[in-house]
Amino acid sequence: MTVLTGLEGTVNFRDLGGLPTSGEPTAYGVLYRADALHALTPAGEAELAGSDIGVIVDLRTAGERDLAPDRRPESRAIREEHLPLLEGAMSHIVAEAVEARALGDHTAFGRAAERAMASLPTLDELYTQMLAHGAVTFATIARLVAVPPDPAHPGVLVHCTAGKDRTGVAVALLLDAVGVERDAIASDYAGSAEHLSGAWLDAMTRPIKRFGIDITPPLVELIGGSPPAAIEKALAWVDATYGGSAAYLRSGGLTDDELSALRSRLAG
Repeated sequence: MTVLTGLEGTVNFRDLGGLPTSGEPTAYGVLYRADALHALTPAGEAELAGSDIGVIVDLRTAGERDLAPDRRPESRAIREEHLPLLEGAMSHIVAEAVEARALGDHTAFGRAAERAMASLPTLDELYTQMLAHGAVTFATIARLVAVPPDPAHPGVLVHCTAGKDRTGVAVALLLDAVGVERDAIASDYAGSAEHLSGAWLDAMTRPIKRFGIDITPPLVELIGGSPPAAIEKALAWVDATYGGSAAYLRSGGLTDDELSALRSRLAG
């Protein structure tokens, strides 16, 4: 099997190998992250089929999956795990806009948009909310990496829509739990903003503009930003509340043996 260095049709894909720990760097071909796979090209499907990835973890809700179903190679079955976390950052705004427009109530739409924009969460608030309710989901992801269901294809790919928020928190927890340096975790997280800028961000903001919502800097950050401070604050919350990422994952059901296996697989 080939370890993937890219996946055509995605914009925020990467292998999380080579990150520094107190010992050996993280292993390649174990844990991958990405944005949604609905735009995979035929070449991207072939790359996925020829890779070591045996599990794809999709953190999107059912509604998000229905709007943009992942593409899969036909030549090889790859296990899918649907582990929905929160709606995407803008889902509630778009949903209210669609409902108001369908009812023909533009006054109600204006009020809904104003309420949504006035109550936009910061990224670290969004992440804390995720963490407060997602321990079982994050522990399940860790277990899939620790004990691959298909030993012949042991790689795990985690994705959501942008691959920066739900995916970013998930991989940060796993990396932190196995001892990856915090600066390296923050640097990897920060890379998403550059990958998502340009055409992807334009495509995400275009329908919002059509509903008459101003694209403000806080909104741009929520949709496509990944400032290091956001993931640093999320991990600080885990430290303060649980005593660290390993303890947090244990609170979600990860056993000590599974944690040891996760460290062995990912950190060597």
